[in-house]
Amino acid sequence: LNTYALALDGSKQPCRVRTSNAGQLLFSGMVREDRARRVAADLLRPHFFSGWGIRTVASGEVRYNPMSYHDGSIWPHDNALIALGLSRYGLKHAVEQVFGGLFEAASYMDLRRLPELFCGFRREKHRGPTLYPVACAPQAWASATPFTLLEAALGLEFDAARGEIRLRNPRLPAFLDWVVLRDLRLGSSTIDLRIRRHDEDISMEVLRRRGQIQVSLVLAQ
Repeated sequence: LNTYALALDGSKQPCRVRTSNAGQLLFSGMVREDRARRVAADLLRPHFFSGWGIRTVASGEVRYNPMSYHDGSIWPHDNALIALGLSRYGLKHAVEQVFGGLFEAASYMDLRRLPELFCGFRREKHRGPTLYPVACAPQAWASATPFTLLEAALGLEFDAARGEIRLRNPRLPAFLDWVVLRDLRLGSSTIDLRIRRHDEDISMEVLRRRGQIQVSLVLAQ
C-alpha cells in the first residue's frame, strides 16, 4: 500500500485500502520520520488530493465513491487534522497545498463557510466543488478548520510551563499576505501579533502584550 492500513479484518489481515486515516497518524506524532514523508506524499497525489482537498478514500479503491458520506468525499476537519500532522513533520509546502485547496473551495460556498463535507470529484477548470446535498453547514468542527489550518501553517505552539508561544518554521500560503492574531492567551497573559509574508519568509510584529508572555520564532531544518 505504501501507507498505513485502515484496519485488520476478521482474520487479522490488513484491510488493503488507502484512506485519509493514515494522515491522522501524522497528527498523533506516532509515525517514524521516513514513513511520515511517504504517507504525506501519497496523500497529495491525484488519487487522494482532488484539487480541493484530500478524499477520505483514494480514487481507484473498490469502495471509492466521491458522493459517499465516508468513502471518497472530502471533510474539511479531516484535512485540518492532516495539515497539523504535516506541520508536525515540517512539511509546510504540503500544508500550503491543503490550505490553498480548502480556501479556494470555501470561496464557492455560501457565506464562504466550509460545510461538514463536500463531494470528492476531481477539480475542473471554471467549476466549483460539488456540494454534498445534506451536509451540515454550519458545523462545529468544520468551522474550526480555518483556525486549525492557520495553526498548522504558522507552527503555533503553546508552552505553559515556560510562558512561551512559539511559531515553528512558520509560513503563510501564497494567497495570504498578512494576518493578525488577537488575544492569544497563555494562562492569564495575552498577546496580539501581526504576521506578514515575504515570499517564503515571514516577519512578526507584537501589537499588544498583557502580562508575562514570551514569543519565539523557531527556524529549523
